[in-house]
Amino acid sequence: MKLISWNVNGIRAAFKKGLKEVIRDFGADIVCIQEVKAHLEQLEDDIAVFDDYHFYLASGSRKGYSGVAVYSKIRPIAVQRGFEDTPLCRPYNDEGRVIRLEFEDFYLYNIYFPNGASTKERRDYKEGFNCALLEELKELKKKNKGIIICGDVNIAHEDIDLKNPQANAKHSGFLPSERRFIDKLLDLGFIDSFRWLNPELVKYSWWSYRFNARKTNAGWRIDYFFVSDNLKDKVVGADVLDGVLGSDHAPIELLLDLK
Repeated sequence: MKLISWNVNGIRAAFKKGLKEVIRDFGADIVCIQEVKAHLEQLEDDIAVFDDYHFYLASGSRKGYSGVAVYSKIRPIAVQRGFEDTPLCRPYNDEGRVIRLEFEDFYLYNIYFPNGASTKERRDYKEGFNCALLEELKELKKKNKGIIICGDVNIAHEDIDLKNPQANAKHSGFLPSERRFIDKLLDLGFIDSFRWLNPELVKYSWWSYRFNARKTNAGWRIDYFFVSDNLKDKVVGADVLDGVLGSDHAPIELLLDLK
């Protein structure tokens, strides 16, 4: 099974630049999209429905902002938009950042994590969002079913995951508190699939539009497939497809052998 995750920075603009053909070229069973920036009624029919993909979208209350979508050749057992409706999670369900699909072998979260770079308020929102996810995962793991989390996490975990770690040590995206969130996720029983298979490989998944960052490969690896421990032996491939253009992010890939 092949899964792809990609922040496309606007699905309507991405389709005008050929996203449909790129998805076809992936040949993936499941494609997770972040930063959709559209509600369903704003999408042309050939964006929401093409080939043999089923399409699932989670949008926030604000149009033209955030949003996540999934194209899946496998019809899920259940679809949940947003976190579960608990007091801790409820405040983080208005921006369309989370969609969870249940399949026979695993739950799949497609998440567009908040960016805390703009204000302290957004940093606090980001921290609360991450805490809410951890609490939901603790409960979900009790079901003893595989869990996959993918998306734009907006955090580089270790020095190897960005070009200039020292210069960015006090910048959102590489703050100690943010990096500890990934530590906690791994401690909860998940692996960073790319780093697990490629302990020393340097690849980035996001580049600023400024300073010719992509041309000079001054990037960050902030897009991930996290896989629960009970599924990690099924992971046979994980990569950053940094040669695929069309967004300031590169798509990432996860390959599973579920036999």
